[in-house]
Amino acid sequence: MTAHTSAVPAFRYRAFLSYSHRDETWARWLHKALEGYVVPRRLVGQRTPFGPVPRRLVPIFRDSDELATAGDLGGKVNEALAESASLLVVCSPNAASSHWVNEEVAAFKRLGREDRICCLIVSGEPNASQMPAREAEECFAPALRQRSGQTVEPIAADVRPGKDTRAEATCRLVAGMLGLDLDALKRRDYQRRARRAMILSGVAVCITAITGALAVAALVARNDAERRQKEAEDLVAFMLGDLNDKLAQVSRLDIMEAVDDKAMAYFEARSGEAMGPRALEQRVAALENIGSVRLDQGKLAAAMTSYRAALPLAERLAAITPSTERVLAHAELQSYIGLVYWRQGNLGAAQDSFVSANTMLDRVRSPGGSDHAVTFQRAVFDNNIGNVMEARGNLEGADVQYRKSLDAVRHIVAAQPGNVEWNEWLGTAYNNLGRLALLRGNLSDALTKYTEDERIQVRLAAADPKDMSRQTRVLTAHAIVGRTQALIGDLASGMERLQRALDIAAPMALVDASNADLQELVALYGTQLARLRRLDGDLLAATRLATKAELTFTRLIRMDPNNTAWKREYAETLIERAEQSRAIDDVAAARKQAQAAAHELAPLFAQSPDDQATLLAMAAGWMAQANVATDEATARGLREKALLALASGKRAGDDPRLLALKTEALLALGRKREATPTIERLWATGYRDSALLSVLSAQEIDYPPNENFQRQLMATDGGAGGR
Repeated sequence: MTAHTSAVPAFRYRAFLSYSHRDETWARWLHKALEGYVVPRRLVGQRTPFGPVPRRLVPIFRDSDELATAGDLGGKVNEALAESASLLVVCSPNAASSHWVNEEVAAFKRLGREDRICCLIVSGEPNASQMPAREAEECFAPALRQRSGQTVEPIAADVRPGKDTRAEATCRLVAGMLGLDLDALKRRDYQRRARRAMILSGVAVCITAITGALAVAALVARNDAERRQKEAEDLVAFMLGDLNDKLAQVSRLDIMEAVDDKAMAYFEARSGEAMGPRALEQRVAALENIGSVRLDQGKLAAAMTSYRAALPLAERLAAITPSTERVLAHAELQSYIGLVYWRQGNLGAAQDSFVSANTMLDRVRSPGGSDHAVTFQRAVFDNNIGNVMEARGNLEGADVQYRKSLDAVRHIVAAQPGNVEWNEWLGTAYNNLGRLALLRGNLSDALTKYTEDERIQVRLAAADPKDMSRQTRVLTAHAIVGRTQALIGDLASGMERLQRALDIAAPMALVDASNADLQELVALYGTQLARLRRLDGDLLAATRLATKAELTFTRLIRMDPNNTAWKREYAETLIERAEQSRAIDDVAAARKQAQAAAHELAPLFAQSPDDQATLLAMAAGWMAQANVATDEATARGLREKALLALASGKRAGDDPRLLALKTEALLALGRKREATPTIERLWATGYRDSALLSVLSAQEIDYPPNENFQRQLMATDGGAGGR
């Protein structure tokens, strides 16, 4: 038997990663994405011009140290280039101006492997050096633009806003590195992910069926009844514990619902029997799980029914044996009832539930606060109470609750730094304080705290990328940071982060169409990205995003018309649609959309006039109506109504978004002098949202960048080093 010899030389490294150290975040992501990528099994071993397809793309050389300021690349780098099968270049204006990136590309070309160069475009514009007045936007290093012989464009993935998703970019680069057909690779990659989801789903269905059989057997069998009943209860415990946890990680609410319903059927079959503590605990767990699944599905009334059914059972268990675990379970159920009230907009009942849950914990308070589980649960309840206070306009009270929550979670994380759930809530605590900073007009502090939450969530998700609950926290953090970046004038970064959030959320939402929370996030962040796309001049992309979001919210509200958050977010989508219609001079459509938004918002505003989010949406709705009103008197009345609401809201004068609406209304009413102090306050906060800049430009009002604010931002970011 003769061994097959390949004409393709063997290399030590699968690829050499070249980048400017100012783009190190992208380089780290690309390095991890490629080394963690597993080639679909059916493609492994296939022969290409670049050799047989491997299972993994390891190792990839990434120089993580600053290069010496010498005239050449140095021995280590030259050696690595020579031993690398491909060259990957992270392309941006930073890379285009980097001496070392250019030298690495030139050195790799001299090895005769120009066709093995792949690019990842992260910012800037390809070949902008050939466009008058846009030379600074060039993202390709000079050596990439210089072709030997005929012109050959480098293989490039493009993760700029509106281009490739990260998953698509990864597939594109893998195909280029291995000489594979891109469509074939993407198709196999998708099939593999679909198979994984199906396998887990199948396991869950099988276990559900087995449980049903065991449950029936436990009831009808007279011989070995005790043993069979224990087997059934053990399997039910597994279903309600480990299996539910695994299904939650892959966001399969539909299968969780079937599993929990099967457990409830088992309990109903035994309803005439005297239930011991273990069976009682399992019934509480089943009802709680069903309530939580219904909550995530957006079925608030059904969730409340399950939680209320579980509450007296949990109370009975805590009375029988008032252990820490049972008191905590009782308190958690009370807080879940508060969450349902919260989503229904019943803020008073929500706060009462959260305070009641917190009071229950006094029964198990350990001396010196040494019980970390109790400390954590109290921090969660403090957070919930703060949420309600914030929605009712009590920002000082909310600040007290949020800081208590942050201090408590910091304490227990310091004691057990490996506890993932506590770390997640540490990020949530920073996020809450960031939101208060925004409401108070401190954009620098808001961005700092939002970014800290993002850093925590990204780190946790990277440790377990298959856990969908962690990915949900990451995408939410990305979206919040992106929105804030847009408010301070960094529109490109804002769009990039919101697009990143959608890139994570959209495929997750497809896995389980019953997960209303994920559907909501896709629609919400789609609307927010649509606004930024419109302000950036890409009306087509903006319209696609907002139209899709409108359809999603319509479907969600039809499912549960009592969800106040959905109704407000739907109205915000309609306002964006109105602005898009106005941009193409379709005044009739814009008027209809703005009126529909106001119709949705009016009862919400009457119910919660101090909720900042509702006030912001209501004022924006009136302004959208005024912009397309049929006569000047109607337009003036709507703008005056918006000004009155903005003046009456608690702490409304501090939120720069509301100040910007006030400025727009005053200028539209011809009250330029009265608007001047508000414009000066906005300038002092560093607020540079594109909509405000457009309004001020139309009025020929000078509004230069606030250099002091920019320096403050740089100081909080710790500066930026570069190669």
